[in-house]
Amino acid sequence: MIVTTINVNGVRAAVRQRSESNLGLLDWLSRTTSDVVCLQETRSDDEQIADALAPAVADGWTLVSASPHLKGRSGVAILSRTPIVASRIGLAATEFESHGRYLEVDLETGQTVGSVYVHTGEADTDRQLEKERFIAALAKRMAELTADGRDAVICGDWNIAHTTNDIKAWKANVKKSGLLPSERQWLTDLLDSGWVDVVRRMHPDVAGPYSWWSWRGKAFDNDAGWRIDYHLATESLAERVVTARVEKPAAYALRWSDHAPVTVEFG
Repeated sequence: MIVTTINVNGVRAAVRQRSESNLGLLDWLSRTTSDVVCLQETRSDDEQIADALAPAVADGWTLVSASPHLKGRSGVAILSRTPIVASRIGLAATEFESHGRYLEVDLETGQTVGSVYVHTGEADTDRQLEKERFIAALAKRMAELTADGRDAVICGDWNIAHTTNDIKAWKANVKKSGLLPSERQWLTDLLDSGWVDVVRRMHPDVAGPYSWWSWRGKAFDNDAGWRIDYHLATESLAERVVTARVEKPAAYALRWSDHAPVTVEFG
């Protein structure tokens, strides 16, 4: 099983981006060897995303999506070549049940795959408090998955850089959302509870590999990025990881999102 996660920064924009030269999202989907692709920040309702990704569906992908509750914000989806036997939208019985930030599917092959888009947040604001409530609800759901004993991987844009190896400009951002001590501790606690950051396991003690770079300045060219797009897998599934990589475009001009696809192969 090969799984990719990618924040598309607006699925319709990612489809249009460089479409004339066949270098946008649809072209990437036609070339990828992935079995499952988790999308975040689609910024589209179910009808819009179905329309944008119609060529991919016609090519054999199954699409499941969760619309954002605010127009043009959030939104997650999962594309799968492996048959999906069940899907669940949102974090049930919480304020985030219909926010378009979490979606999970059960595959015919027995695994559960989730797509998550954690809030960007803003330190010392209500936006940060909402982010904290969301990650608390997410941790509860992930605890339920581990208690069930299923092979599971939750992929997405977590908007938290866990350690100094996960962001190039640590000192410049240390007081900002995404690097707050409470957020990093939350992620540490999650990893201590049985989840594995499989990309970091495959790339220990190195800077990056980063998966997000600002559109501005020379951040991309200088690889001054953040590693915030994670695959967190249960230990039983993490033990099967063969490769893990960030598919960074060869040049700035080839980008169709400010994130790059992060792909993990499970044996």
